[in-house]
Amino acid sequence: MNIDTANPELNSGETIELVTPMPGIRLDKYLVQTLPQFSRSYIKKLINQNYILVNGRSTKASQKLSEADRITVTLPTSSTHPPPEPIPLTIIYEDKEIIVIDKPAGLTTHPAPGHPDHTLVNAVLSHCPGIARSSNSMRPGIVHRLDKDTSGLIVIAKNDFSRRYLAEQFKNRTVKKEYLVLVQGKVSPKQGIIDAPIGRDTYHRKRMTIVEKGKEAKTEYKVREYLGNYTLLEVIPLTGRTHQIRVHLSAIGYPVVGDPVYGVKATFLNRQFIHAYRLGFCLLSTNQYREFTSPLPPDLEQALQSLAGILNQVQD
Repeated sequence: MNIDTANPELNSGETIELVTPMPGIRLDKYLVQTLPQFSRSYIKKLINQNYILVNGRSTKASQKLSEADRITVTLPTSSTHPPPEPIPLTIIYEDKEIIVIDKPAGLTTHPAPGHPDHTLVNAVLSHCPGIARSSNSMRPGIVHRLDKDTSGLIVIAKNDFSRRYLAEQFKNRTVKKEYLVLVQGKVSPKQGIIDAPIGRDTYHRKRMTIVEKGKEAKTEYKVREYLGNYTLLEVIPLTGRTHQIRVHLSAIGYPVVGDPVYGVKATFLNRQFIHAYRLGFCLLSTNQYREFTSPLPPDLEQALQSLAGILNQVQD
Protein backbone atom coordinates (compact mmCIF):
# COMPACT_ATOMS: atom_id res chain seq x y z
CA MET A 1 0.00 0.00 0.00
CA ASN A 2 1.15 3.60 -0.51
CA ILE A 3 1.98 5.50 2.65
CA ASP A 4 -0.01 8.42 4.01
CA THR A 5 2.83 10.72 5.02
CA ALA A 6 0.45 13.02 6.88
CA ASN A 7 -0.17 10.35 9.48
CA PRO A 8 2.06 7.33 8.85
CA GLU A 9 1.00 4.01 10.37
CA LEU A 10 2.70 0.67 9.80
CA ASN A 11 1.84 -2.48 11.67
CA SER A 12 3.61 -5.80 12.06
CA GLY A 13 3.69 -7.75 8.78
CA GLU A 14 2.53 -4.81 6.63
CA THR A 15 4.33 -3.38 3.60
CA ILE A 16 4.30 0.18 2.33
CA GLU A 17 5.79 1.76 -0.76
CA LEU A 18 7.30 5.24 -0.93
CA VAL A 19 7.45 6.69 -4.40
CA THR A 20 8.58 10.31 -4.11
CA PRO A 21 11.71 10.58 -1.94
CA MET A 22 13.64 13.82 -1.69
CA PRO A 23 16.48 13.59 -4.25
CA GLY A 24 19.99 13.53 -2.82
CA ILE A 25 19.00 12.58 0.73
CA ARG A 26 20.38 9.51 2.49
CA LEU A 27 17.98 6.58 2.69
CA ASP A 28 18.12 6.30 6.50
CA LYS A 29 17.65 10.05 7.00
CA TYR A 30 14.65 10.11 4.67
CA LEU A 31 13.01 7.16 6.42
CA VAL A 32 13.57 8.65 9.87
CA GLN A 33 11.77 11.79 8.68
CA THR A 34 8.97 9.91 6.95
CA LEU A 35 8.43 7.23 9.61
CA PRO A 36 9.01 9.11 12.88
CA GLN A 37 7.61 6.27 14.98
CA PHE A 38 10.81 4.33 14.25
CA SER A 39 14.27 5.16 15.58
CA ARG A 40 17.25 5.52 13.27
CA SER A 41 18.84 2.40 14.78
CA TYR A 42 15.69 0.35 14.13
CA ILE A 43 15.51 1.57 10.53
CA LYS A 44 19.17 0.63 9.98
CA LYS A 45 18.42 -2.81 11.39
CA LEU A 46 15.56 -3.25 8.90
CA ILE A 47 17.82 -2.13 6.05
CA ASN A 48 20.57 -4.56 7.06
CA GLN A 49 18.06 -7.43 7.25
CA ASN A 50 16.62 -6.58 3.78
CA TYR A 51 13.21 -5.51 5.07
CA ILE A 52 13.79 -2.20 3.27
CA LEU A 53 14.50 -2.30 -0.46
CA VAL A 54 15.19 0.36 -3.08
CA ASN A 55 13.86 -0.48 -6.54
CA GLY A 56 13.37 -4.06 -5.34
CA ARG A 57 17.01 -4.52 -4.31
CA SER A 58 18.85 -4.68 -1.02
CA THR A 59 20.69 -1.49 -0.14
CA LYS A 60 22.65 0.42 2.49
CA ALA A 61 21.54 3.08 4.96
CA SER A 62 23.91 5.57 3.34
CA GLN A 63 22.49 5.24 -0.18
CA LYS A 64 21.64 8.60 -1.76
CA LEU A 65 18.16 8.64 -3.26
CA SER A 66 16.94 9.97 -6.57
CA GLU A 67 13.44 11.15 -7.37
CA ALA A 68 12.65 8.03 -9.40
CA ASP A 69 13.55 5.57 -6.64
CA ARG A 70 10.84 3.32 -5.20
CA ILE A 71 11.33 2.35 -1.57
CA THR A 72 9.59 -0.69 -0.11
CA VAL A 73 9.34 -1.04 3.66
CA THR A 74 8.11 -4.27 5.27
CA LEU A 75 7.85 -4.82 9.00
CA PRO A 76 8.74 -8.29 10.28
CA THR A 77 5.70 -10.34 11.22
CA SER A 78 5.21 -10.62 14.95
CA SER A 79 4.30 -14.19 15.91
CA THR A 80 3.65 -13.46 19.56
CA HIS A 81 1.43 -11.15 21.54
CA PRO A 82 2.91 -8.51 23.82
CA PRO A 83 3.87 -10.04 27.16
CA PRO A 84 1.51 -9.44 30.11
CA GLU A 85 3.01 -7.28 32.84
CA PRO A 86 1.58 -6.73 36.35
CA ILE A 87 1.40 -2.94 36.00
CA PRO A 88 -1.23 -1.44 38.36
CA LEU A 89 -4.42 -0.23 36.67
CA THR A 90 -7.11 2.18 37.82
CA ILE A 91 -10.26 0.58 36.42
CA ILE A 92 -13.30 2.89 36.27
CA TYR A 93 -15.72 0.41 34.74
CA GLU A 94 -15.62 -3.16 33.48
CA ASP A 95 -18.08 -5.64 32.01
CA LYS A 96 -17.75 -8.69 29.76
CA GLU A 97 -17.18 -6.49 26.70
CA ILE A 98 -15.01 -3.53 27.72
CA ILE A 99 -12.74 -1.98 30.33
CA VAL A 100 -12.60 1.78 31.01
CA ILE A 101 -9.24 2.72 32.49
CA ASP A 102 -7.90 5.91 34.02
CA LYS A 103 -4.46 5.94 32.39
CA PRO A 104 -1.63 7.64 34.26
CA ALA A 105 0.76 10.02 32.54
CA GLY A 106 3.99 8.40 31.43
CA LEU A 107 2.39 5.17 30.19
CA THR A 108 2.38 4.52 26.43
CA THR A 109 -0.90 3.12 25.11
CA HIS A 110 0.36 0.17 23.06
CA PRO A 111 3.58 -1.53 21.92
CA ALA A 112 5.28 -0.50 18.71
CA PRO A 113 8.30 -1.74 16.82
CA GLY A 114 11.31 -1.08 19.03
CA HIS A 115 9.06 -0.54 22.08
CA PRO A 116 7.50 -3.93 22.88
CA ASP A 117 6.65 -3.65 26.56
CA HIS A 118 5.85 -1.48 29.61
CA THR A 119 2.67 -0.17 27.96
CA LEU A 120 -1.01 -0.03 28.85
CA VAL A 121 -1.62 -3.06 26.62
CA ASN A 122 0.92 -5.11 28.59
CA ALA A 123 -0.87 -4.15 31.79
CA VAL A 124 -4.32 -4.99 30.38
CA LEU A 125 -3.12 -8.40 29.17
CA SER A 126 -2.05 -9.20 32.72
CA HIS A 127 -5.48 -8.19 34.03
CA CYS A 128 -7.48 -9.87 31.25
CA PRO A 129 -5.46 -12.40 29.21
CA GLY A 130 -8.39 -13.18 26.91
CA ILE A 131 -7.90 -9.88 25.09
CA ALA A 132 -4.78 -11.43 23.53
CA ARG A 133 -7.06 -13.37 21.17
CA SER A 134 -7.81 -10.14 19.29
CA SER A 135 -6.94 -10.12 15.59
CA ASN A 136 -4.44 -7.26 16.04
CA SER A 137 -1.60 -8.90 17.94
CA MET A 138 0.29 -5.71 18.90
CA ARG A 139 -2.76 -3.58 19.75
CA PRO A 140 -5.29 -5.96 21.29
CA GLY A 141 -8.44 -4.13 22.30
CA ILE A 142 -7.19 -0.69 21.28
CA VAL A 143 -9.72 1.56 19.51
CA HIS A 144 -8.26 4.96 20.43
CA ARG A 145 -5.10 6.29 22.03
CA LEU A 146 -3.82 8.84 24.48
CA ASP A 147 -0.37 10.40 24.25
CA LYS A 148 2.17 8.94 26.64
CA ASP A 149 2.13 12.06 28.84
CA THR A 150 -1.63 12.58 28.69
CA SER A 151 -3.58 11.17 31.61
CA GLY A 152 -7.21 10.15 31.74
CA LEU A 153 -9.89 7.88 30.39
CA ILE A 154 -9.44 5.28 27.69
CA VAL A 155 -11.71 2.37 26.75
CA ILE A 156 -10.35 -1.09 25.88
CA ALA A 157 -12.37 -3.71 23.99
CA LYS A 158 -12.21 -7.26 25.34
CA ASN A 159 -12.97 -8.97 22.03
CA ASP A 160 -13.10 -8.23 18.31
CA PHE A 161 -16.88 -7.78 18.28
CA SER A 162 -16.82 -5.07 20.94
CA ARG A 163 -13.77 -3.51 19.28
CA ARG A 164 -15.69 -3.17 16.00
CA TYR A 165 -18.72 -1.84 17.88
CA LEU A 166 -16.62 0.88 19.51
CA ALA A 167 -14.63 1.62 16.36
CA GLU A 168 -17.87 2.32 14.50
CA GLN A 169 -18.85 4.89 17.13
CA PHE A 170 -15.46 6.60 16.82
CA LYS A 171 -15.79 6.58 13.03
CA ASN A 172 -19.25 8.17 13.25
CA ARG A 173 -17.97 10.69 15.83
CA THR A 174 -20.62 9.77 18.38
CA VAL A 175 -18.05 9.19 21.12
CA LYS A 176 -17.77 12.12 23.53
CA LYS A 177 -14.20 12.95 24.56
CA GLU A 178 -13.51 15.95 26.77
CA TYR A 179 -10.17 17.16 28.08
CA LEU A 180 -9.01 19.66 30.67
CA VAL A 181 -6.10 21.64 29.26
CA LEU A 182 -4.03 24.46 30.74
CA VAL A 183 -2.60 26.90 28.22
CA GLN A 184 -0.49 30.01 28.40
CA GLY A 185 -2.32 33.24 27.65
CA LYS A 186 -5.81 34.59 28.27
CA VAL A 187 -7.86 32.78 25.65
CA SER A 188 -10.22 34.92 23.60
CA PRO A 189 -12.92 34.40 22.51
CA LYS A 190 -14.10 32.34 25.45
CA GLN A 191 -15.30 29.54 23.21
CA GLY A 192 -14.85 28.49 19.63
CA ILE A 193 -13.86 25.83 17.12
CA ILE A 194 -10.40 25.53 15.60
CA ASP A 195 -10.74 24.18 12.06
CA ALA A 196 -7.33 23.59 10.47
CA PRO A 197 -5.92 20.52 8.65
CA ILE A 198 -3.02 18.70 10.31
CA GLY A 199 -0.13 16.84 8.69
CA ARG A 200 3.45 15.80 9.34
CA ASP A 201 5.98 18.62 9.73
CA THR A 202 8.42 18.34 6.83
CA TYR A 203 11.37 19.70 8.80
CA HIS A 204 10.81 18.09 12.22
CA ARG A 205 10.05 14.38 11.93
CA LYS A 206 8.37 13.99 15.33
CA ARG A 207 6.11 17.02 14.97
CA MET A 208 2.73 17.60 13.40
CA THR A 209 1.69 20.98 12.05
CA ILE A 210 -1.02 22.88 10.18
CA VAL A 211 -0.68 22.11 6.47
CA GLU A 212 -2.97 22.95 3.59
CA LYS A 213 -3.12 19.34 2.33
CA GLY A 214 -3.28 17.74 5.78
CA LYS A 215 -6.16 15.74 7.19
CA GLU A 216 -9.31 17.48 8.37
CA ALA A 217 -9.02 18.45 12.03
CA LYS A 218 -11.49 20.29 14.28
CA THR A 219 -11.16 21.13 17.96
CA GLU A 220 -13.84 22.74 20.09
CA TYR A 221 -12.87 24.63 23.25
CA LYS A 222 -14.47 26.59 26.09
CA VAL A 223 -12.86 28.61 28.87
CA ARG A 224 -13.38 27.11 32.30
CA GLU A 225 -11.22 29.52 34.29
CA TYR A 226 -8.72 32.35 33.84
CA LEU A 227 -5.63 32.09 36.04
CA GLY A 228 -3.61 35.24 35.50
CA ASN A 229 -1.85 34.81 32.17
CA TYR A 230 -3.02 31.19 31.94
CA THR A 231 -6.36 29.65 30.97
CA LEU A 232 -7.90 26.35 31.99
CA LEU A 233 -9.90 25.04 29.03
CA GLU A 234 -12.47 22.34 28.38
CA VAL A 235 -11.49 20.89 25.01
CA ILE A 236 -13.39 18.53 22.71
CA PRO A 237 -11.50 17.12 19.71
CA LEU A 238 -14.12 16.61 17.01
CA THR A 239 -11.61 14.61 14.97
CA GLY A 240 -8.78 12.35 16.12
CA ARG A 241 -5.52 13.50 14.57
CA THR A 242 -2.09 12.89 16.07
CA HIS A 243 -1.23 15.60 18.66
CA GLN A 244 -4.37 17.47 17.57
CA ILE A 245 -5.09 19.41 20.78
CA ARG A 246 -1.48 20.45 21.21
CA VAL A 247 -1.03 21.51 17.58
CA HIS A 248 -4.30 23.43 17.32
CA LEU A 249 -3.95 25.38 20.56
CA SER A 250 -0.36 26.29 19.73
CA ALA A 251 -1.43 27.41 16.26
CA ILE A 252 -3.89 29.97 17.65
CA GLY A 253 -1.32 31.36 20.08
CA TYR A 254 -2.20 29.49 23.28
CA PRO A 255 0.44 26.76 23.79
CA VAL A 256 -0.19 23.93 26.24
CA VAL A 257 1.65 24.33 29.54
CA GLY A 258 4.32 21.69 30.12
CA ASP A 259 4.32 20.45 26.50
CA PRO A 260 7.98 20.23 25.41
CA VAL A 261 7.20 19.97 21.68
CA TYR A 262 4.49 22.51 20.88
CA GLY A 263 3.94 24.25 24.19
CA VAL A 264 5.79 26.09 26.95
CA LYS A 265 7.75 24.95 29.97
CA ALA A 266 6.56 25.75 33.48
CA THR A 267 8.36 25.63 36.81
CA PHE A 268 5.24 24.24 38.48
CA LEU A 269 4.71 21.26 36.15
CA ASN A 270 6.94 18.55 34.66
CA ARG A 271 4.58 17.19 31.96
CA GLN A 272 1.92 18.48 29.59
CA PHE A 273 -1.29 19.64 31.25
CA ILE A 274 -3.78 17.55 29.29
CA HIS A 275 -6.23 15.27 31.07
CA ALA A 276 -8.99 13.20 29.42
CA TYR A 277 -11.61 13.79 32.10
CA ARG A 278 -14.82 12.71 30.34
CA LEU A 279 -15.55 9.80 27.98
CA GLY A 280 -19.01 8.88 26.72
CA PHE A 281 -20.19 6.17 24.34
CA CYS A 282 -22.85 3.52 23.85
CA LEU A 283 -22.28 0.33 25.84
CA LEU A 284 -22.56 -2.91 23.89
CA SER A 285 -23.88 -4.76 26.95
CA THR A 286 -26.89 -2.45 27.41
CA ASN A 287 -27.06 -0.55 24.11
CA GLN A 288 -27.34 2.59 26.25
CA TYR A 289 -25.19 5.72 26.17
CA ARG A 290 -23.05 6.22 29.27
CA GLU A 291 -20.46 8.74 30.39
CA PHE A 292 -17.47 8.24 32.65
CA THR A 293 -15.44 10.94 34.39
CA SER A 294 -12.01 11.20 35.96
CA PRO A 295 -10.84 13.88 38.42
CA LEU A 296 -7.61 15.73 37.83
CA PRO A 297 -4.68 13.60 39.00
CA PRO A 298 -2.61 14.87 41.95
CA ASP A 299 0.21 16.33 39.85
CA LEU A 300 -2.16 18.51 37.84
CA GLU A 301 -4.09 19.56 40.94
CA GLN A 302 -0.78 20.49 42.54
CA ALA A 303 0.17 22.46 39.44
CA LEU A 304 -3.00 24.56 39.71
CA GLN A 305 -2.37 25.13 43.41
CA SER A 306 1.21 26.18 42.70
CA LEU A 307 0.03 28.54 39.99
CA ALA A 308 -2.54 30.04 42.36
CA GLY A 309 0.23 30.55 44.92
CA ILE A 310 2.42 32.29 42.36
CA LEU A 311 -0.46 34.58 41.35
CA ASN A 312 -1.16 35.46 44.99
CA GLN A 313 2.48 36.40 45.54
CA VAL A 314 2.42 38.65 42.49
CA GLN A 315 -0.78 40.35 43.66
CA ASP A 316 0.64 40.92 47.15
